[in-house]
Amino acid sequence: MTAVRRLSLPTMVAFGLGQCAEGIKNQAFNVFLVFYYQQVIGLPGWMTGLALGIALVFDAITDPLAGVISDRTFTRWGRRHPFMLAAVVPLAISFVALFMPPEGMGEWATFFWLTSFAVLVRGSLTFYYVPHLALGAEMAQDYRQRTTLFAFSTVFAVTASAIVSFVGYRLFFPTTDEFSPGTLNPAGYTPFALWFAAGMVIVILLCCVGTWGEIPHLKRAPTGGALTPGQAWRDFRDVFANRSYRLIFGGMLLSTFALAVDGVISPYMGVHFWGLKTEQLGIVALATLAGIWVGLPLAPIITSRLDKRLALVVPAVIVVVNVNIPLVPRLLDVAWFPGNESPWIFWIYFAKYLVQGLCLPSIFASFNSMFADIADEIELHTGDRKEGVIYSSRSFATKFTGAAGAFVGGVVLDLIAFPRGARAGTVPEDIVWWLGLVEGPIVYTASMIGVLFYLRYEIDERRHAEIRAGLEQRAAGVTQG
Repeated sequence: MTAVRRLSLPTMVAFGLGQCAEGIKNQAFNVFLVFYYQQVIGLPGWMTGLALGIALVFDAITDPLAGVISDRTFTRWGRRHPFMLAAVVPLAISFVALFMPPEGMGEWATFFWLTSFAVLVRGSLTFYYVPHLALGAEMAQDYRQRTTLFAFSTVFAVTASAIVSFVGYRLFFPTTDEFSPGTLNPAGYTPFALWFAAGMVIVILLCCVGTWGEIPHLKRAPTGGALTPGQAWRDFRDVFANRSYRLIFGGMLLSTFALAVDGVISPYMGVHFWGLKTEQLGIVALATLAGIWVGLPLAPIITSRLDKRLALVVPAVIVVVNVNIPLVPRLLDVAWFPGNESPWIFWIYFAKYLVQGLCLPSIFASFNSMFADIADEIELHTGDRKEGVIYSSRSFATKFTGAAGAFVGGVVLDLIAFPRGARAGTVPEDIVWWLGLVEGPIVYTASMIGVLFYLRYEIDERRHAEIRAGLEQRAAGVTQG
């Protein structure tokens, strides 16, 4: 079997930087956006969740569309880079507008503003994010280097998320006598949006520049004629006919739902359940940051020892257990567990996010690397590369869980009658208890069911070697013919 082309470190770093755009957007949506519209502006939780759910419906169209179109586009700048660059301006403008609704609007006008710009942000990001993921699968041809490449992208995405929380809480939303928590301060949201819109623009441009040199080495688009609805349907049918893809896709829908709900509820949990200040929550974001950078070099080692399936399953189980270890004793009100007045609470909370950060590189690097391996198997069966379709479905799954998490989080806040504009220490204990029950035992049950899907994934290193050998034999036959 011939040697495969390997990527340089600068190229992998540039690709990883590109994932920061998704990390910024996700953290802004999951941690700050729902809180802003529900607690600061006063939009009911169900309306906030519905608006983000409607944006998901549009994603159901744009994700597959971006995947199929980029798969079947050919320019001298490649299949992916033109779409990645075209997304920059609309993404930045719509992101800023999302956090700057005009004053004096009624509930329904505010709802339509949120819905419109959430759709634009998600749609713009789709036409960057799906081609970006597909680009990674095209560039990295080596079975093990794929894990390293996607470990870089995971680490940079989570790093960006941690920076959004740390800078947001510390710089834009500090605790004051007037605003406790600081995220109740409406004046912080405009500069917050401007700074992080600029951040997304910068990382996307750096990614495009840093990966530009790989364009001549990428495969050309299929030459099966013009794109039609029937052809698009056949592309998706070919992808979902793959058993390993169906397993990973289904498991991802379930397991990442827990992370999405956790992201929505965590600002309320940190302040009202654990009694922390926003400055402390900003420091906790550094725990995740430290964990992922330690976990980055461990991800390829874990994958080589366990292979990709167990390199996904084992850390996923650790995350589920880790979330519930501090929650269950507090929910059961055991005598030995420290109260919120204890300094140990901060360090318990810090440790929780440190462990989570350690696990994330292996989890998401394995996810994306598995999808790249599946692309090879589908090419063997169909003769076409379909990374765009594969990653558009993966993107849809991620966005679905994010939107579903936001919707569920908003509905939960309404169901338990969480007060709007609530200051720290003023929320009734029974309401706070329900928050903890939802974030831990209830939500993470879905995550454990998802793990059962991953255990049935079929492509290991030996199977991938067979796939590559088959592709090489086909290529040799075409060349000879």
